[in-house]
Amino acid sequence: MTQSPVAPGTPLKPPFTLATATAKVRTAENGWNSRDPKRVALAYTEQCRWRNRAEFIAGRAEIEQFLARKWARELDYRLIKEIWTHGADRIAVRFAYEWHDDSGHWYRSYGNENWEFDEAGLMRRRIASINDLPIAPGERKFHWPAPGPRPEEHPGLSELGL
Repeated sequence: MTQSPVAPGTPLKPPFTLATATAKVRTAENGWNSRDPKRVALAYTEQCRWRNRAEFIAGRAEIEQFLARKWARELDYRLIKEIWTHGADRIAVRFAYEWHDDSGHWYRSYGNENWEFDEAGLMRRRIASINDLPIAPGERKFHWPAPGPRPEEHPGLSELGL
């Protein structure tokens, strides 16, 4: 729940330091929590390649279409990302998100992502592995108004024991 030591306006592009990589992860989390496919897709190169579960996606237009389908299906989506490690132009994260389907069944989806960036800081490759766990509504841990960013005071994954 600590705020990033990165000064506002600092470019979040390679080569990454721990501070800029951590800020990049939080920026991505905030974008995804907006549930705005057009906004989120702008963080990726025009030719970006994804593997998301068993789906292979190529290019910003397909990313935007994928995200629109995702958030039409995964209702009341709330996501928390946490940096795992980083290199000069790569970041690995772990994440969890909670959502429910149109029947009201809740899930917590867990996963890992590997990201690779171009020199401008746009993601050119994303590889995601994700598993879904059915949960009871009382087991939910992500509580903030959605869509919107996770408040600074809301615990992260490690603090929640996830």
